Amino acid sequence: MVERFFRDITTARLCRGVFTSVPNLVAAIDDYVAHHNTKPKPFIWTKSARDILEKVIRANSRLSSKQNATLVIARE
Repeated sequence: MVERFFRDITTARLCRGVFTSVPNLVAAIDDYVAHHNTKPKPFIWTKSARDILEKVIRANSRLSSKQNATLVIARE
């Protein structure tokens, strides 16, 4: 969730801004956070922890097998 928030603040506010000083940048961040917090919405997880972990394990095994295949080809 933290990464998502930083993505949103970066794309919505920081990429479009011109900041001539650190205080200007801090003010822009504070303004964004204040605006964001005017209508807070809770994040509701749609997947169970088990589903997420199973997906991570599958991805890890696929990446590991591809990485090992690349190593074998590189050695030949």
